[in-house]
Parts: sequence; C-alpha cells; structure tokens
Amino acid sequence: MRGRWLYLLGLGIAAGAAQAQEADIARRFGTLDGVTQVSLSPDGQRLAFLAPNKGQANDLFVVDIADGATPRRILRASGDPEILRWCKWATEARLICQIGGREKVGEFIYGFSSLLGVDAAGGNVKSLSIRRGDNALGIDFRGGSVIDWQPGPPDSVLMMRSHVPEANRRTASLIAKDEEGMGVDLVNVVEGSVKIVEKPRRDTIEYITDGKGKVRIMGTQPMEGRTDNLSRIVRYLYKPADGGDWRQLSSLDTLSREGFEPWAVDAATDRAIGFGKIDGRLAVMAVKLDGTGKGETLYRHPEVDVDGLVRVGRDQRVVGATYATDRRQMVTTDPKVAAMANSLSRALGGRQVYFIDASADESQWLLWAGSDIDPGRYYRYTPAAKQLRPLLEDRPLLSALTLSPVKAIRYPAADGTMIPGYLTLPPGRSDAKGLPAIVMPHGGPSSRDEWGFDWLAQYFAQAGFAVVQPNYRGSSGYGDQWYQNNGFQSWKVAIGDVNDAGRWILAQGADPAKLSIVGWSYGGYAALQSGVVAPDLFRAIVAIAPVTDLGRLKTESARYTSGAIIRDFIGSGPHIREGSPAQNADRIAAPVLMFHGTLDQNVDIDQARIMRGALTSAGKKVELVEYPGLAHSLSDSETRAAMLSQITGFLPH
Repeated sequence: MRGRWLYLLGLGIAAGAAQAQEADIARRFGTLDGVTQVSLSPDGQRLAFLAPNKGQANDLFVVDIADGATPRRILRASGDPEILRWCKWATEARLICQIGGREKVGEFIYGFSSLLGVDAAGGNVKSLSIRRGDNALGIDFRGGSVIDWQPGPPDSVLMMRSHVPEANRRTASLIAKDEEGMGVDLVNVVEGSVKIVEKPRRDTIEYITDGKGKVRIMGTQPMEGRTDNLSRIVRYLYKPADGGDWRQLSSLDTLSREGFEPWAVDAATDRAIGFGKIDGRLAVMAVKLDGTGKGETLYRHPEVDVDGLVRVGRDQRVVGATYATDRRQMVTTDPKVAAMANSLSRALGGRQVYFIDASADESQWLLWAGSDIDPGRYYRYTPAAKQLRPLLEDRPLLSALTLSPVKAIRYPAADGTMIPGYLTLPPGRSDAKGLPAIVMPHGGPSSRDEWGFDWLAQYFAQAGFAVVQPNYRGSSGYGDQWYQNNGFQSWKVAIGDVNDAGRWILAQGADPAKLSIVGWSYGGYAALQSGVVAPDLFRAIVAIAPVTDLGRLKTESARYTSGAIIRDFIGSGPHIREGSPAQNADRIAAPVLMFHGTLDQNVDIDQARIMRGALTSAGKKVELVEYPGLAHSLSDSETRAAMLSQITGFLPH
C-alpha cells in the first residue's frame, strides 16, 4: 500500500510540475513586448522607448547608447485611462509624446488623444494640444499629430491640431473663438511659441508636408448630407509649390479604395506619392502637383497589392515600396538604402530588416530585424564604420525558447481555388501527424496574415498544436477579386475557406478528435460562424472580442460618426441573419469559450453577451470571460497570460 501512495504522490508532483511549466510558458508569451516605439536622438547617441508597466500603465525611458547606462524613466502613463502611444525626439533636449485612451460615457466609448512635450532629462511636461475651455461649444477628442519634424526653424515642428469654438462667457450670444476643425501650427517645443501655418477647417482630417516645412496636401472628409455620419469619400487638395489657393487633387472611396490616396510629397519632383488601383490591385503612383493631373505608376505587382512605402530619415522621404507574397518584400529606388538593407539582412542571417529612424545627418541608423523564429531586436548601424550594435530585444522572455519555423502553404478550397496561408508546427516537428490542431483565422476582415513572428501561433505551437492561419477570400492584400465584397457580405466564401483549412490539416494527419478553431475580432466571428456552417468539424471554439450579430453591429455603429461607413461595409440583405452566429446558435455543436474587454470600442462587449445568451438558450456549453476596463487588444500582460492558460486548458490536446 505504501508503494501505491508513493506512486500517486509522484504522479501529483509530476502533474504539478507540468502545470507550473505550462503557466510559465503562458506568462512568457502573454507578456507584452518589452520595448515599443523606439526613437533615435538627432545626434544618434541616445534612445527613447516605451515599456509596459503593471496593468495597462507604460513608461517612457531614455538611455545613452555609448556608455551602456541603465535606462532612465522620465515619464509614466497610468493606463487608467491614459497610455503613452508614442514618443519621439523633437530636439536633442526635448521629446514629443502622444497620450491616448478610452472612456465610457453612458453607452458610448470615446477614444481621445493629446500631445505633450517633455525634457529628455525628465520634467517640464507641457501640453502641446489646443486647450479645451469650459465654454467650448463642441467636443473633439483629437489631440493632433506631428506632420513635419524638421520644418526649418530651430527647436520647432509642424503640428496638426484640432480646434473647437468657444462662447464668450460675458456675452452668451457672441462667439469669442470661432475656429473649428484641424489646422497646422509651427510650434517651438522649447519656448512654446506658436505660429499659424494653416487655419483650421471643419472637415479636414489630414495634412501632408514635403518634409521640408511646406504643407502641400490637405484631406477633407465631410459629413454625409445633413447627418452626423462621415462620408465614405475623402477629397484631397494640393497647394502649388510657390503657394496660392488649394486646388483639387483626387478623391478616395474609403471602402473600395478606388481613387488616388496620397501618402507623401516628393519636393524634388513636385509630386504626390501614394496608392491607386490598377487591374484591381493597389500600386504605388506619383501625381504631379501642377494642376495637370499627370501621373505615373512607380511600382505594381501582378499578384498582390503593393501596400506600403519605405520611408527613411527625419524628413521621412520615400525611397521604395513593400508588398507581401509569401513573405514581405521591399523594392527601393535609393541604391544606398538598398545596399544597406541587403548587407544587413545577410549579416543577420536573412532576417527582415526595417529602418526605424536616423540621426539628423544620417551617420547613425536605427533598425529593427526579426524573423518567424525571432521576435525581433533593435540595432544601431554606423555605415562609415560598418558597425552594427544590438540594443533592445522585443521579447526577452522568449530568448531561451526554441521557436517554430513558419511555413507558407496553399490548400484547395471546395471549389478548387488554392488558398494561401501559413503552418506552424511544434518545435522539432516536421509534420502534423497525430497532433492536436488549431485553425486560426485573422481579424479584419480587411487584413491578412504575413510570414514572421506571431505570438499566438508560436504559443500554441509551443503547447503542442499544429496551427494553420488561412488568408481566406475576403482578406486584403490580394486585390479586388480575392477581397470580393469583404468577409461579412461574402461570408459564405470566407468561412468556407476557413473550414477547408481545417479539412486540409486533417488530411495532413492531424487528430480529428482534437481539431479546434481560435480567432480574435473578425477571426472570432469566423470561429463562431464556422461552428454554425460545419458543426461536426471543430471540437472546440474560442472567440476573442468577436462580432456575433451583424444587424446589431450596424445598430451599435450608428452611435458614432463612422456609422454610415460601417453600415455600407456590412451591407443589407439575407446575409445579415444567415451570417450572424448569434442568430444561428442552435446549430453550433462544439463548446464555446469567449473573452472580451468591457472597454472595447472596435466590437462592443454586448456582441459576446448576446452570443452567450443565444448559446445558453439553445442548451449549448458556453463560457464568457469579461475583462473590466480593457479594450479590443487586451493589452495587459497578466490578462493575456491567464487567457492563454485558460484556452489551452479548454482545447482538446
């Protein structure tokens, strides 16, 4: 008998050790990136970066590179509700930061932002956004942004700032301040002096400079008719190089992406550089800013959208473009940048290299490099000395773990279309035979998965799962024909592709009794709707911040100025009911686990609560975990770690 007790005790110790190890792995992957928003000082000798603190709080640190000193914390945001979104060097002695957050007032969740300046040594914190008086006649939560970091005058930046009219307290019938909307000011970040460059305009949402202090392009987005809903059409105007009135440049449909969308101005050629469509795919284009409307295509790809610009230096000049096939690729027009990128990638074992910042004279460069099995690290590169110095790791808690290579795949949909995606297997495994597996559709749906490090996929692979990430039809990045009418209006095709990813991994030998689906946002919607369409395919469903009722989503969005745009995106017709998991909960057979933050501005938590109610009424197994005060991304390390542990405990494996 004594031997039996010792045996059982041994089992208990082993189980406890396994649970402790699983909890440790969840903590390592759930912990937020250790550094974000890294910026290089104008002289190239110091770094500024953000780092998470407890809960949603985060801190701004400054560190001298040369002496390897300990980083100094110079600013903290409490996370309740403010967080630091980014900080960047304006001068050697001064940084500019954007503070942002969300607050709930009644049924409305408002996002807000503001700009502030802080000394690099700490202290002397001053607001750089327009102050809101108690007698303001409206509400505008936009704090503005920096649109030119070196406009010419010393210690100054060009800032886009929002204005709200204010009444005269002494004479209520008169308006003391009638400026409204976004304008541009030249702001001295040391003295605090302000010079008006562009007067505020009510419908303006964007200004673009030439990187040398001249505002050349303005984007406007008026309200739709007499409603409080923004129009889906953005109109762009330009100013000639020698000044004068604003003139029409182009327009853009924000849903279809039809039209020309300027992103930058090239002062040397007097052209706007941006994106437009050719044969249903985005391409990089340049349009002359001389009234002729003459344009040319700078780069296009025959299979995918060209969707990003390569911009370098403190003037953020355009030197190339990027696109993603199986992996993201870069094409450049600057031989110096191309040579640097290629040589650095080779020196770093083929890792992807991105230029983040540069010193004012470009003798020092800040870059980031990473891969599928490397979460990434920041480096300072000195071209003259050919010196590459490692600086900061994104996720130091993962440095001791062996991560899993990500393999690009293609699998057949029911109609024979080959669907691209990615497969991540547990470390050391070369196939999925006998493994528990997860299909993990991405969010959006106007998005796509890319090759590289993915903390969720890597965590599940570490826990022993094969993970498939399908770029189903309805994903962006592959052109109009692939995008169709987006993943909601074309849900039958999108969800069919997601389900076929599950069937494909089973054909590769994965265990059919241990196939699950996990998704976040639209991915959570896809997970639930897959359970409606193919109730016998998945054995467990996990949905994080999911959309569950399309009709309700339209109603909820009507609270905000973007309501008409979301209404048109979702559309009308039978798909509203047929494509809503909450309206078809009785067809779901697998147990469902959901997670949702109560301060989610992207997808209201009522979406998850409605789904829970529908599943409960249908006699299904369901659990909803709510996180008070958290937004869509659940950006809290302890929350994410606990969520990962709960998910793996829920999934069959």
